[in-house]
Amino acid sequence: MFARLPRRLPTPVFSVRRPLSSSIPRKSDALFVHRDTPYNNPKIAFEFNAESMKRAQEIISRYPPQYKKAAVIPLLDLGQRQNKGWTSISVMNYVAKLLEMPPMRVYEVATFYTMFNREPIGQHFVQVCTTTPCMLRGSKEILNTCLKHAGGIQPGETSEDGKFTVIEVECQGACSNAPMIVVGDDYYEDLTPATTNKILAAFSQGQKPKPGPQGGRHTSENSAGLTNLTTKPYGPGEFCTPDFQ
Repeated sequence: MFARLPRRLPTPVFSVRRPLSSSIPRKSDALFVHRDTPYNNPKIAFEFNAESMKRAQEIISRYPPQYKKAAVIPLLDLGQRQNKGWTSISVMNYVAKLLEMPPMRVYEVATFYTMFNREPIGQHFVQVCTTTPCMLRGSKEILNTCLKHAGGIQPGETSEDGKFTVIEVECQGACSNAPMIVVGDDYYEDLTPATTNKILAAFSQGQKPKPGPQGGRHTSENSAGLTNLTTKPYGPGEFCTPDFQ
């Protein structure tokens, strides 16, 4: 006979509880979280005016009816332009209704792309590139010049007179003409603190300075002048037979 072994009790299973934790609130939360304010809440009416509606219908017509939601980005941009440069919750809701989309799908787009401003901006929206090519050519001085001209504000703030909002951005795609800024839709390149002040002073006086390189260049040629593409390039079909032109 074998001695009976003591019965082994199963090992108790305890639920694992993880302590609750939360991250420290940051200003960047405003990019993703909407909180109603007196100037930005769903009760504030918004709809396209006649000109914007005509443009919106033209944009929507480019897509098959079942895919008209693909027009969400250009329509949000259209709404932002009509809404003095920023995308409110009412703009988002209106675009969602127009495209027959769930509002959340529009919110996802508006919070993902930094081209959509979630807060009101000044009359002139100044974007200063500080990525490596611009940084190596003095973009920090350009940024400080813009901030000082706007009354000593910090990046992301608007001047007290409401004329300028200055932000620091990543590459704007004009690296050959660094350093540069974008004001509205226009590029101002080959900048120095002096030319930057001149540009901003013109905007302050209600003028629009000529966009493009500010150092004497016409395009993106190097400091020695144009060294290639010095003749007119041949056009499409020049080397084709008449049958293929």
